[in-house]
Amino acid sequence: MLVYPCGLDVSSRSLTFLASRLREHRRRIGSRWRRLPVGRQALLVLAHLRNGATYAQLAAGFEIGTSTVYRYIVEAIDVLAALAPTLAEAMNTASTKTFVIPDGTLLPIDRIAADRPFYSGKHKKHGINVQVLTDPAGRLLWASPALPGAVHDIKAARTHGIIDALAEADVQCWADKAYRGAGGTIRVPYWGPWETLSAGQQAVNRSHAKIRALVEQAMAALKNWRLLRKLRCSTTRITNLVQAVLTLHLTCSN
Repeated sequence: MLVYPCGLDVSSRSLTFLASRLREHRRRIGSRWRRLPVGRQALLVLAHLRNGATYAQLAAGFEIGTSTVYRYIVEAIDVLAALAPTLAEAMNTASTKTFVIPDGTLLPIDRIAADRPFYSGKHKKHGINVQVLTDPAGRLLWASPALPGAVHDIKAARTHGIIDALAEADVQCWADKAYRGAGGTIRVPYWGPWETLSAGQQAVNRSHAKIRALVEQAMAALKNWRLLRKLRCSTTRITNLVQAVLTLHLTCSN
């Protein structure tokens, strides 16, 4: 296998942050000698998450075994995932905002037709449903645990307790028609064929769509971490992956 230098389009703050957390983790568990120092382990993990580099590619580039790459990545992802904001913490932040914008996204996975619970009829592919919350500027505040792609957005929101949390915190929320019937503080567009809506309702829907368009910035920022564009790992690990990416994204953006 040929090896070549490659750049990562992430800030040095992410590398410093992850290296510090790994150093603390090694000290906490009493780890001694390692094949890679914390800085190199952090770089390896960032290359995996940001560029989607495979274990074999990373093993060749860092001159270590594939199993060692796997252990280093799983260790770092668990450390990062534990630092991700909870829904309660996100509500504390959201309560300082004028409103929030929820949305669901499908993260594609490599599953076959037999894995029916993961097949999204809307997107016509297998994947994982992840709910996100953003602030009025489209900045990511929170990402949910992973659910099978067949789960509808409103059911996912209820499963994670998002609707009740927003109502309890009295946070106004601008959602799309997938959340119709959610109640609470969630506002959705007027429902029905465009031509049957009044001029006032059409104007409200246009304004609603302009506000909600900002959530696409958060989706794009999340999927800039290329590993999430096509997940090939066990579905049981995807929640930790998403939470780890969320932690790194918030570190880079703050």
